[in-house]
Amino acid sequence: MVLPFLASLGNSLKSYAQYIKVPPDWLPDPVQWSNYQEVWERTDFVTYLTNSLIVSGAAVVGALITSAMVGHALARMHFPGRDVLLVAALGTMMLPTVITIVPSFILFKSFGWLDTLLPLIAPYWLATPIGIFLMRQTFLGIPRDFEEAASIDGANPWQVFIRVHLPMAKPALATLGVFTFMTTWGAVLEPTIYLTSPENFTLPIGVMSLQGQYVGNDNLVTAAALMSLVPVLLVFLVAQRYFVRGVMSSGVKG
Repeated sequence: MVLPFLASLGNSLKSYAQYIKVPPDWLPDPVQWSNYQEVWERTDFVTYLTNSLIVSGAAVVGALITSAMVGHALARMHFPGRDVLLVAALGTMMLPTVITIVPSFILFKSFGWLDTLLPLIAPYWLATPIGIFLMRQTFLGIPRDFEEAASIDGANPWQVFIRVHLPMAKPALATLGVFTFMTTWGAVLEPTIYLTSPENFTLPIGVMSLQGQYVGNDNLVTAAALMSLVPVLLVFLVAQRYFVRGVMSSGVKG
């Protein structure tokens, strides 16, 4: 797992002549740290990074809020058609993205959202199927004793959700947040379909555009790709403790 990362790191520090050399030199000589500075200066990397942070951050917030609310309703509330709604929501997971991309494009075009970041953010504010499933399973595993004790103290259902159940669901929330961030951060298909202006490009699309913009500078493309990994690593390191607990608890009952 580490070897491809180390190989990419080495390639990002080579000159182009050394990058294409056959047989390859495994270690850069000399080390060209200037490749990273050159990517920063010769591209709109800051713009791409900002757009990706906006999309991923807003998507994570939307997914956490809506998925937690829907998952809590499906787990703790009783109403007609609850199981049907759950099956319908989970059933959408079996639909490939390429099937829904055309009707989504037509819908967002009617809203006037094309070539904006909204089509990349809005779907995550409608609760994701994996988020609904994960949060529902988490709330189902919380004993009702906590809910009953809070009700006796005068808490209404909303207060039980906010003050009792959500704090106990931190591992699941962290897991969902990491998954959502990684999915939106590395998304390629949707930004390619919805975005046309370079100033609206997210980081993956911006890195891809370098391959055509700087022909013969693949070492710079590799450097840009590695730079785009830094936010993902930081998010995972920050949420690692809760993330591991969430993964473990999702497969253990009791």
